[in-house]
Amino acid sequence: MSNRNRNQLPNNLPQLQNLIKRDPQSYTDEFLQQYRHYQSNLQIFQLKPSVYSKSLADLSMFLSQISHCYPDHLANFPQELKELLNRHYSVLDPEMRMTLCRALILLRNKELLSPTSLLELFFELFRCQDKALRKTLYNHIVADIKNINSKNKNNKLNTSLQNFMYTMLQDSSPIAAKMSLDVMIELYKRKSVWNDAKTVNVITTACFSKIAKVLVAALKFFLGKDEDEDNDSSDDSDSDDDTPTAKQIVLKHGVNKKTRKRKKKFERAMKLIKKHKKKRKVETFNFSALHLIHDPQDFSEKLFKQLDSSTERFEVKIMMMNLISRLVGIHQLFLFNFYPFLQRYLQPHQREVTKLLLFVAQSSHELIPPDIIQPVLMSIANNFVTERNSNEVMAVGINAIREVCARCPLVMTPDLMQDLAQYKSNRDKAVSTAARSLIQLYRTVNPSLLVKKDRGKPTEYSEEITVKKYGEVIAPDHVPGAEVLVENAHDDHQDKNALDVTNDGKNQEEDEEDDNDDDDDDDDDDDDDSDGSWQDVIHSDDEVEMESDNEVPLEERQNKAADVTQTRILTQEDFKRIKVRQLQKEMNTGKSKGSGKSKKRKHIEIKEDSQQSAELVNLKNIEVVNKRPRHDKEARLATVMAGREGRQKFSSKQKRQNPHASTTNKEKRKNKAFMMVKQKRNIRQKQKRSFREKQIALRNSLLKKQKKKKR
Repeated sequence: MSNRNRNQLPNNLPQLQNLIKRDPQSYTDEFLQQYRHYQSNLQIFQLKPSVYSKSLADLSMFLSQISHCYPDHLANFPQELKELLNRHYSVLDPEMRMTLCRALILLRNKELLSPTSLLELFFELFRCQDKALRKTLYNHIVADIKNINSKNKNNKLNTSLQNFMYTMLQDSSPIAAKMSLDVMIELYKRKSVWNDAKTVNVITTACFSKIAKVLVAALKFFLGKDEDEDNDSSDDSDSDDDTPTAKQIVLKHGVNKKTRKRKKKFERAMKLIKKHKKKRKVETFNFSALHLIHDPQDFSEKLFKQLDSSTERFEVKIMMMNLISRLVGIHQLFLFNFYPFLQRYLQPHQREVTKLLLFVAQSSHELIPPDIIQPVLMSIANNFVTERNSNEVMAVGINAIREVCARCPLVMTPDLMQDLAQYKSNRDKAVSTAARSLIQLYRTVNPSLLVKKDRGKPTEYSEEITVKKYGEVIAPDHVPGAEVLVENAHDDHQDKNALDVTNDGKNQEEDEEDDNDDDDDDDDDDDDDSDGSWQDVIHSDDEVEMESDNEVPLEERQNKAADVTQTRILTQEDFKRIKVRQLQKEMNTGKSKGSGKSKKRKHIEIKEDSQQSAELVNLKNIEVVNKRPRHDKEARLATVMAGREGRQKFSSKQKRQNPHASTTNKEKRKNKAFMMVKQKRNIRQKQKRSFREKQIALRNSLLKKQKKKKR
């Protein structure tokens, strides 16, 4: 009988697999034959597990594919593969080991294996020196745990795996510990999987690992950031809150008569709104791991102890300092030894010194006694803000002092404040801008530390500033600016609107008078407005309320605001109206005693920055140097080419006045062929004289001179 007519089905595993999946009962005998073949090969393989067996690998994949068709016969098959891997994974052939792991993954996908035992086995297999295997296991573990928690979180499974992960992070194998940590970090980043406090506190143990890679991975986890999912929604909400006020300003400026005085007011108002928008923007932490630590005080103390005795590279120490500073600043911890430790590095020549200044600012908060941070502040002032340093170094030092004082205002002393404020008139723009930003900070925090000329114009807002003492907490019983709602009656609005219509002609005349006033105001550069009103920013009804509120004492305004806050529920329209009133307070100058107008004072132009203390400090706030950068080669070449525009091309002057005149013999010789003129004496190449020829020439010249003397 020919081979073509023989039954090849038992030896063709892919064909048999396809037939069994269609009709399992009809091919039970063929399956049992292959299963017995598998058992015999397994017994032979266990004698020499380091030798690759192709038949066992093929039969293992075959049985894992059809395992759901014969659950009774293959009940012990998954356990056999697990025991084989658990015993001999270190000596197995890489290809054989990968095949067995894929077979187990198939069985897990068919839900014929419990996830706990299989995942624990896979975590132990991370010890293998097989990069492809580790990558396969990593992808399966992450996908499997994600699928388990996709609909409902399996807390029992998660707890058991997290407890096992705690032991894996202490594993002696660096690769296994690092891969286990990577799995936990990846599952934490998946928002719906392991984003709980237990995962974070398990990862905190990796920060004390003796393995450098595990330590760095854990530090990067706490220092990194996830992508902000709520950026669009938060931006939309901010824009919605700002829309009424911005529209109000633009509409008023577009309707009123255009004058230079009103243009100045419009620009100042828009700057103020932009400043408040920056202040109101909350610092979002997508990476909330720092907030989920159970005992941040103990964690920071242990981490600082490790830092103090660490022998790691300087880059790793920088990361540890960064994490400690964030913990101290966010949780407002007390770690007094951390500041003298940073103080040792605060020198202009120190590597990564701007980051170290950043850590000082991040670790500052209001609950730290000022005496603890003052030595650090004085070190920055003495080492950076001195005339012997460059202007950029001085600007960075003042910026760092500003960021520290923004979080701990009581640390500043009057003498140091006066010394730093004098740099506002420095010839270098970077230094003067940094000093003025510090002055601007204390205008809104503690104006008493500034001299009178640096406090700026007194406004209604400056009258309400209260300087808090150390440890003092002010709990207001009202919404600031709510007194404007007392006069928010409907009838009053109608009367005011009618009054505005009747006085429309008068307003036009007043606008013409404003133009005349502007001519006088132009003599004083950057002067503020004399009346201090908000004509271009608010509607007429708000203007009347503003003028009436200027004469009301502060205590009476606060009592009105308290009555309104306690007797009614504020709506969104009320909050918009209050916001406009608060902006008015910062724009409106206070009235001087005995006169109806405010006293004029020269306005110091200062860059508007958000001085609100945030949980994290932006490094750009310290490194920013407001100075025109030097031109690079491309920029210099562009300026040179721009200067040549419209200029005649550079060339030598024409030798003859008449361009049609005949040429000279010398010019004709240039156009002749070389062979025609090579014998000419004037184009022969000069021959260098030898040393002997030079001696003879020198002797002859000396003899000639001697003969001339004798004559």
